[in-house]
Amino acid sequence: MHDAVTQAQTIDHSEPLPRGRRIPEHWWGYVLLAPAVILVLGLILYPVIYSFWISLHAKHAYLPIENFIGLDNYAALLDDQEGFWRGLKLGAIFAVSSVGLQLVVGVSAAMLLNESFIGRTFARGVALFPYMVPMIVVVILMRWIFNDSYGVLKYLLQASGIVDDPIVWFSPDNVMLTLILVSTWTFFPFVVIGTLARLQTIDPELYAAAKVDGAGPLRRFYHVTLPQIRNVLFVIVLLRFMFMFTKFDLIWLFAGAGGLGYYVRTLPIYTYVRTFGELQVGAGAALSVTLFLMLVVFSIFYFTIFRRDEQL
Repeated sequence: MHDAVTQAQTIDHSEPLPRGRRIPEHWWGYVLLAPAVILVLGLILYPVIYSFWISLHAKHAYLPIENFIGLDNYAALLDDQEGFWRGLKLGAIFAVSSVGLQLVVGVSAAMLLNESFIGRTFARGVALFPYMVPMIVVVILMRWIFNDSYGVLKYLLQASGIVDDPIVWFSPDNVMLTLILVSTWTFFPFVVIGTLARLQTIDPELYAAAKVDGAGPLRRFYHVTLPQIRNVLFVIVLLRFMFMFTKFDLIWLFAGAGGLGYYVRTLPIYTYVRTFGELQVGAGAALSVTLFLMLVVFSIFYFTIFRRDEQL
């Protein structure tokens, strides 16, 4: 009896007792990633695949009419001069012009906000204000500012003597320009955030060395600042172009839902009109898939040029 008690007390409890087959440790990574993968597949991949499948059909929005027609919807886009090709042209004009202005204003503002002056923190907060305003508020505010009868901009331009007669901003000839200016004011803080974050990491000794070499402000920007923020600007241009080329809410609320919609009917607006205005879901899906593929091709082309330029 004493020997049995002594033997029980000498049992090594440092190793856990076997409790069946354990899951290999590396499998826990897959288990933890599974919810995110399922979410991505359900919210991103499935809609893309379903949109492509619908684009192969002549499908009505509400009626149970769905006939398989293959690639006929895509072939019809090639002959759609007033719809597809015109929307592509207007979308390119809007995206390139607005992104260009956003870069000029955003980089200039970021460089200014990177300097030391009284009230810099407050100025940085004010610079981010347009990006935080809800889109519907932006549209209402800008339609009041650009009004050619009682708008603030009309008063300022005439009071300063820049123009004698009020500019009709909401006209077929000027509505695209107005939309570009509004989008620039709304989204330039995105450029400010990215550029300013990079500017704050540049070594001040680089500017000191450039000054010793006699470089002026423009040469310091071209030889010091621009190479340092180049990678950030690459990402900003890519994201801003994709965002502006697919922008829907601003264009639709600003002019797309009114009588000037035809003059700013970019591809996203035309896709909405074909799907919910003309009730042609198959044609609308073909437009959305084509828009998606164009952005993929643009991204690949853009990354290829950047990588090739990096190797030079």
